[in-house]
Amino acid sequence: MSKKIALVTGANKGLGLETVKQLAKEGIKVIAGSRNPEKGLKSVEALQAQGLDVEFLQLDVDNNQDIRNTHDYILNRYGKLDILINNAGVQIESREWTTNTTESIDDTVLRSTLDTNFFNLVKLTNTLLPLIKKSAAGRIVNLSSILGSLGLHASQDSPIYQSKLFAYDTSKTALNSYTVHLAQSLANTTVKVNSAHPGWVKTDMGTEAAPMNINDGAKTSVALALLDENGPNGKFIHLGEELPW
Repeated sequence: MSKKIALVTGANKGLGLETVKQLAKEGIKVIAGSRNPEKGLKSVEALQAQGLDVEFLQLDVDNNQDIRNTHDYILNRYGKLDILINNAGVQIESREWTTNTTESIDDTVLRSTLDTNFFNLVKLTNTLLPLIKKSAAGRIVNLSSILGSLGLHASQDSPIYQSKLFAYDTSKTALNSYTVHLAQSLANTTVKVNSAHPGWVKTDMGTEAAPMNINDGAKTSVALALLDENGPNGKFIHLGEELPW
């Protein structure tokens, strides 16, 4: 199949849905993964009504059977995967971003956050890697956050210094580590792996206080998904600019 195939997780709303839309407008066949079939199907049908080549796939990244089914579905239907955008993620510890939860973090919240944002993301990606390696130019985009940057967290002059949501931040730092390690592991292949900071975006997680709209928030992921052979690999990017780890 000459047409590129992409999978976007957490794609029934917000950044995930906008990313699906922008990729489809680039002529890519996009599989929109969503754990909620009702919301996922409704969102996909709205994009299909616009003439976009999008399909729904039930995918809860916390469900091992969904992960196996996703691999088998893509293998049997397309035989390869060109783009994987790991967009699904959670922040469940606090609605107050300018706080430090390190001493008060609940063990269940910490484990749940790391399961979704890190452990199961790694499981999904590694499960799909054989399909991505079949692509002429595979691209993996891990939706991280500037809040995963240890360098910025440690600097008192940093704009994020006062924000210390321990579970969420730690999950994104771990995700960044995975990006670096996976990029090196795949260095002799045509696959590129990068972390994306979308920005502070008006979503359910970002709230209406955020300065960026969803359209602009999806641009970093889309750009990294469409990189040519000279593009970055193993980097942390926001709108074309490299961020410190």
